[in-house]
Formats: sequence, structure tokens, C-alpha cells
Amino acid sequence: MSTSLSRGTRFRVDVKGLRAVVTGASSGIGAELARQLAAAGADVILVARRKDRLEALAAELRSAHGGAAEVLALDLGLPGAGKALWDATEGAGKPIDILINNAGFGSHGAFLDLPLERTLEQLQLNLVTLTESCHHFGHSMKARGRGHILNVASIGAWLSTPNYATYTAGKAYVRNFSEALAFELRPMGVVVSCLCPGPTDTEFVDVAGHAMKSWQKKFFMDAGSCARIGLEALFAERPNVIAGASNKAMMFTMRFLPRRTVTWISARMMGS
Repeated sequence: MSTSLSRGTRFRVDVKGLRAVVTGASSGIGAELARQLAAAGADVILVARRKDRLEALAAELRSAHGGAAEVLALDLGLPGAGKALWDATEGAGKPIDILINNAGFGSHGAFLDLPLERTLEQLQLNLVTLTESCHHFGHSMKARGRGHILNVASIGAWLSTPNYATYTAGKAYVRNFSEALAFELRPMGVVVSCLCPGPTDTEFVDVAGHAMKSWQKKFFMDAGSCARIGLEALFAERPNVIAGASNKAMMFTMRFLPRRTVTWISARMMGS
């Protein structure tokens, strides 16, 4: 169930009239991020491959909130996609105030059993396109002296997870990169934050090919709550936030365990 904000709700930053790009907006956390930004008065540009879903969401947002909601069907898993995204927005005379790098996917299985092409596509989307987008939009925001960037990682950023080896390694990059970038850009008026969700009710496990049991999914956070935590952290200028009290407690506990033990626990939780 969506937990989108009402039209009267505001974040610490008044986003009314600001323009936001949300990648991976066709479902899950991305769709909820777009809903909540639109509900708070922002104009949104929805980016993903599935144009039909984007158009349906754009129509929903325009009807519910009256703001601008545009659709940009783009495969962000291709080389150069970050520049293509910039060209279609900033390069086309549409300054972007808020960049949400949410698009990404994982693949479940032993590293050597997964098709290398699929792994490289994952790394391109989850790491390279995200980095490229931050570079291009970061330059534009720096020139204006303002802007907000939210990168979506995972609690996997703290875990070495067998059968999600490259996914969690990539999310560790996103977390560390975002924290460093937040430090570098803050004096220039640009805020960077990293959202680290735990298991969330999205299409992630289905896309990953991970057949989880129904009882496991009962513990998933809803995507709307996760999105809200991320946006509140972004506009509060927090460099990093873990979504959910139970996830925070788990990651805190993991800090005191040997890395070998953490890997074993991760394998038990998500490997099979």
C-alpha cells in the first residue's frame, strides 16, 4: 500500500516548483519517490525503460496533484546512459534541482553460474550510470550553487553476501561514493545523500530470480515508507540513512562480529 504524502505535507526543503528526475520510476521505491515528491509540489521527470508504466504513473500524478509529470523512456543500463539522461533534461533546457538515482537490479546466484553479460549490465546500471549521472548533474548543480542528489544503495553495502556477490559489492561502492561526494559538494551548495533499504516490497527479488518463501516477504518494508525515509534524510542533509529501525539495529550489531561471521549470516539470510 502506498504511503504517499498528502498535498499539504512539506519536507524541510520546500520542493514546490522544483524539478526532480527519478530513475527506476516504473515501480517500487522509484514510483513511491515520484509520488511523494509530486505530492509535495515538485515537478517530476519519470525515467525507466517501461514507457507504458511511466505514462500511467505520470497521468496519476497529474490528476492527483496538478503538477508537471513527464516521461522519459531510457535504458539506463547502456553505456553513456548518464550523459543521455543529462542531454534529455539539463541539455534540453530543463534544469534539474533534485536527482534521484534509484534505478538498479540484482541477480541471485553463485557468481560463476550467472551469465557474465548480465553481471556486467548490472554493474553498468548500478555503478557506472549512477556515477556518470552524478558527474554531469553535479557540475550543473555546482554552477547554480544548489541541488540535491539521492543515491539508492542497500543494507547490502555493509554485507558480503554470497549469491549476491557483485550486487552488495556494488552497493558498498554507492554508499562510500555518496558519502565522499556529499563531503566534496556540500560547500558548493549541493546536498548528496544515500538511502540504504533493507528487504522491501518491490519487484527486486522477482527480477533477481530469487524464490523467497511467503513468510520471508511478510517482514519486508513497504516501498512508500522506505521512500519517505530517503527523502526526509535527503532534505535534512544526512549523508546516509538506513531504512527501518530493525535494519538499523541489525547493521549496528554486525559491526561487532568478525567479517567471516557476517558473511556466513548473510549467506544464511539471502544466499539460498
